[in-house]
Amino acid sequence: MTGQVGPPGTRPAVDERVPAGPSGQAAVRLDGVVKRFGDVEAVAGVDLEVRPNEFFSLLGPSGSGKTTCLRLIAGFETPTIGRILLHGEDVTDQPPYERDVNTVFQDYALFPHLSVAGNVAYGLMVRKVAKAERNRRVAEALRLVRLEDFGERRPSQLSGGQRQRVALARALVNRPSVLLLDEPLGALDRKLREEMQRELKAIQHEVGITFVFVTHDQDEALTMSDRIAVFSQGRIEQVATPAELYERPRSTFVAGFVGTSNLIAGEAARAITGRDGTFTVRPEKIRLVEPDEQAGAGQCTATGMVSDVAYLGSHTRFVVRLDAGGELVVTRQNLDTSSMEALAAMGRPVRLVWNRQHNLLLAE
Repeated sequence: MTGQVGPPGTRPAVDERVPAGPSGQAAVRLDGVVKRFGDVEAVAGVDLEVRPNEFFSLLGPSGSGKTTCLRLIAGFETPTIGRILLHGEDVTDQPPYERDVNTVFQDYALFPHLSVAGNVAYGLMVRKVAKAERNRRVAEALRLVRLEDFGERRPSQLSGGQRQRVALARALVNRPSVLLLDEPLGALDRKLREEMQRELKAIQHEVGITFVFVTHDQDEALTMSDRIAVFSQGRIEQVATPAELYERPRSTFVAGFVGTSNLIAGEAARAITGRDGTFTVRPEKIRLVEPDEQAGAGQCTATGMVSDVAYLGSHTRFVVRLDAGGELVVTRQNLDTSSMEALAAMGRPVRLVWNRQHNLLLAE
């Protein structure tokens, strides 16, 4: 079975907690948070801790509750049940402007009639910061996002990536202890998105504050985050580092959502692994060999036929229909393989071989 996404695991979410820092206080803490909109339970009992100076991502599909959690932290929504704490202070009933957080949105929300510098300075003007200090902090924020020469331009004169940098500078100029980012790169093309991922991580290291980042893009979360919380149906399935999530997912949902995963269950699992249960194995762990090649000690093997081939430049993705039932996806780097050679595998009988240690038994 290929890339399946099963129902959320029934076991409690695993929150692998880390030290919150010298103060002992988490930068952000959600205690038993529930949020209902009428009959819809958007957040269904979330407990979460984000430590100071951490780049923490909330990852999940649309409607999973991640954006609602961000809005609860920002103060745009109030929990139906539970508490929100920032650095140990209960802010559950505080309005957004009293919380030491700022939010960057996907649509930038810039004032078109103001210059870049004017947009960045707006929050400082509202707070009546003295002009000399305001100008100094605006210049510092624009330098941080590499827009120091763009202060006099209007947003309409900027590219999408530059407008996103202005929005980031405007949020950072107020020096919040926590910066909330609601899918801020969603409107950018792939190349610019990858560039901004690197820049955001570098900026976070430089300013040394906590970033809480919402995304539905698994690659984005894996690339940028210190830790990730995976959301499904209003609950947290797992909290872990990117490597832990990818290598050791705790449920069928996490295995299917974070990266491309193969799920083996039922009769196929018994035939291939010799055990009952649902197992996952990543496509890059599997070797595709000739049908008569035998597996070694400590290896799993399965025979089948290549039912689909996708040549993707740096690698090729094969889908193999197994004789034991179901399908497995295999990825292979194109170190010395042309597109024609890769596509020639279509319809061929093959044997799949992988180390038994790469099988991971999942919670249903």
